Amino acid sequence: MTCEDFSNIIGSLSDGVLYKGTLSSGVEIAVIASRIKSAKDWSKQCESQFRKKVTSLSRVNHKNFVNLIGYCEEEEPFTRMMVFEYAPNGTLFEHLHIKETESLDWPTRLRIAMGIAYCLEHMNQLSPPFILKNLDTSTIYLTDDFAAKVSDLDFWNEEQERKATDSDDSLSSDPESVVFKYGIILLEILSGRFPVSDGSGLLVNWASPYLNQESPMKELIDPTLESFNEESVDALCEVIRSCIDSKLKKKPTMGEVASKLREITEMSPDGATPKVSPLWWAELEIISSEMN
Repeated sequence: MTCEDFSNIIGSLSDGVLYKGTLSSGVEIAVIASRIKSAKDWSKQCESQFRKKVTSLSRVNHKNFVNLIGYCEEEEPFTRMMVFEYAPNGTLFEHLHIKETESLDWPTRLRIAMGIAYCLEHMNQLSPPFILKNLDTSTIYLTDDFAAKVSDLDFWNEEQERKATDSDDSLSSDPESVVFKYGIILLEILSGRFPVSDGSGLLVNWASPYLNQESPMKELIDPTLESFNEESVDALCEVIRSCIDSKLKKKPTMGEVASKLREITEMSPDGATPKVSPLWWAELEIISSEMN
């Protein structure tokens, strides 16, 4: 495996650095390395959390997830790394909000929304459920064919993060919070607007007249889209409202959200998954190299 001598940095995390790497076969991977570079600074708690994170990520294994391929532990030089699939088309946030990136047409946006929904549904069905603390358009990566890849690239297990933020985190890491966050992502996908902006404030407040049918729902749609299916807009907006409306006593589950969206889009899980995944080839190469 090569990460170009760990100079090809593609992201920075509070607890690690994200690199792009390449296996000998040419398969691209993402590698997260801990910022801690000395064994004396790596406590037993650090090691425990690292192992928990690896175990937790290994449970997901979904085609619309940035799957963990493997991990690395070395004492000399001290190294703790996790190896993931690499999605080369950047984040959903970049394609929705940065003009230099390729804009997304209506079918592609719906396919991305479905991929995210199916992945979150799968996570919620695990025992225990896998709950993402950080979920927004900047944590959704896109493959070569613009399929969605939900990611959890923080170095530590979400349990440790929760302990550190219990006192001031108003949105807890539970299934309902995931549904709410998904509703915001879907709203962002349809409108092309930032979740928060200086001019309009919170996206949910800006969208309220449209979601409550006080203004034409089609006017909510991203004006840069050349075409979209007007018949499905009302139904999609109803799904968004059910996810984010604080007045509702009971929000739908991600399974119910995915089922409703499937009725609207007529897209199966197979239709939302990447056409080619490097996961199995990358895993095979890593296993082969360990045996040699």
